[in-house]
Order: sequence, then structure tokens, then C-alpha cells
Amino acid sequence: MTDTAVQPTIAEEDLLRADLYDFLSALLAGPADKGLLQRTAGLAGDDSDLGQAISTLARVARAINVKAVESEFNALFIGLGRGELMPFASYYLTGFLNEKPLASLRADMAGLRITRAPNVYEPEDNIASLMEMMSGMIRGRFGAAVPVTRQKDFFFRHIAPWAEHFFSDLEAAQNSVLYAPVGTVGKAFMAIETQAFRMGAE
Repeated sequence: MTDTAVQPTIAEEDLLRADLYDFLSALLAGPADKGLLQRTAGLAGDDSDLGQAISTLARVARAINVKAVESEFNALFIGLGRGELMPFASYYLTGFLNEKPLASLRADMAGLRITRAPNVYEPEDNIASLMEMMSGMIRGRFGAAVPVTRQKDFFFRHIAPWAEHFFSDLEAAQNSVLYAPVGTVGKAFMAIETQAFRMGAE
């Protein structure tokens, strides 16, 4: 089933959520190419915290080039041996890779019929993959669109315990230039999602 086949049944605000999850996933999965950088540079935000963060990100994107973004991404996430940040749930929650949070995620992925792409070799609990999973659940990429209650359970099990902390670290990282406002956007969006899911439960 394609995204276009299921979109008419999905509320506009949920499609906007999915778009932002996809956007964060694309920025965090690898260095932004020319097309992604141009799309980022063309964004405009409103006066909210998230909107102001998006405006700042767009402004930085207009002033940076692809080569600089690649160097920054490598310094942050790859490095010699390891980058400045380790964008994995297991690492943030236990201090080690491939620990219980990853096993728990894999079990929930199986229940949602989410499988790792064959060309992806990093553990599934990396931040880019989790952002992509949230978008996929909203849009119905893994079958039917996943109900909000199940999205909420997934978010609070696998994202809320650490993602805001990660985005704060990204915002303040020594090597962050473009990725500093990416961190601000991510942190603001995680706060909005957390509040919205909690209000929905009430």
C-alpha cells in the first residue's frame, strides 16, 4: 500500500507530524545532500518555539554547503572510532550499545510488522530509524495506519525516555553548526508530542 493510497484517511495534523518525523529522520540518517539542504533552506516557521527553531535551521542551511555538512555529520556521529554523539537508545539508557532497549524495540517492531531495510547496518534503536518508524506508523507504511494509542505506547517506550536528552546534546555539541538547530527542532517537537500524547490520554 502506498502513502498516497492511505493519506485521505489521515488527519492533516497527523500528516504534518509524519512530515516532521520524516524530515528529522532524513537529516539524522546521513549528511544532507544538495536537495535536502535546499529544501531545508526554503522552510519558514511561525512564532512558536518549534517555528522559531525551524526558521533558524533554514537560515543556517542557506549559509552552509554540502561539504561542510558532511564534515560536521562525520564529526558528530562517525569520527575516528566514534563520533561526538552516540544516537542510540541503548547507549543513552544503559551506557552500552545493543542492550535491553534494542531487544524491546525489536519485539515491538515485529508486532508492528516493521523490518529493517537490507542496506541499513546500524542497530534499529538509532534516532533516525525511530523517527522514520513514527512517520511510518502515522502514514500506514507498514500496513494500515497505526492507531494513536499504539503510536503513544511506542513513543513512550522507545523515544520519550531519551530523545529529548539526545536532541539537547545535539543542540549543544561542539561540532554542531547545522545540527545545532536540528537539535532545537527535535527537542521542541519531542516536547510537543509528549504533551499531545498525555493530553490525549486524559
